[in-house]
Amino acid sequence: MINMRTHFTVLLFIIFSGYALAQNSKIEIGKKAPEITMPKVDGSSFSLSTLKGKLVLIDFWATWCGPCVEEQPELKTLYDTYAEQVKSNKFEILGVSLDKNKDSWKKAIDRFKINWLQISDLKFWKSPVAKSYEVDELPFNVIIDGEGTIIAKNLHGKELEEFLKKSLSQN
Repeated sequence: MINMRTHFTVLLFIIFSGYALAQNSKIEIGKKAPEITMPKVDGSSFSLSTLKGKLVLIDFWATWCGPCVEEQPELKTLYDTYAEQVKSNKFEILGVSLDKNKDSWKKAIDRFKINWLQISDLKFWKSPVAKSYEVDELPFNVIIDGEGTIIAKNLHGKELEEFLKKSLSQN
C-alpha cells in the first residue's frame, strides 16, 4: 500500500512539475522579451534595449544551418522593402548568430550582403541568450513591439511577410 501511494505521489509530482515548467516559459506572446547584450561583428557591445520604440524582428540563425542560410535572401528583401521604416526608426532586424566561428559568420554576412544588425557571442548552442529565448531549433525568430513585448514568434516566409506588412502599415 505504501509503495502504491509513493508511486502515485511521484506521478502527481511529475505531472504538476511539467505543467509548472510549461507555465513558466519566458518566450510567449504578451510577455517582455529578455534583454540581449552581445558583441557585434566589430567587437563592440550591442543591447536589444537600444531598439526601444521600434518593431524588431529578432532572427536566430547560424551559417551552418541550411534553412537559415536559405532564409537570409528573404530577410534581405524584407529589410530593403521596409527601408523607409528602418530610416524613420520604426523597424529593425536583429540577427543573433549561434555560430562559433567568427570568420564563417563574417563571410556569410558579406556573401548575403546583410545590412541589418548582427550580433553573436560565438558560443553556439551554449549561448546564454539562446537559452533565455528557449531556442531549440533554427531558424527561430521573435517579433517585439516598441515596448519590448513579444507580439509574434517563429514566423517565416509569407506568414512573416504578411505580419510585417500589417504591423508596419499600422504605424
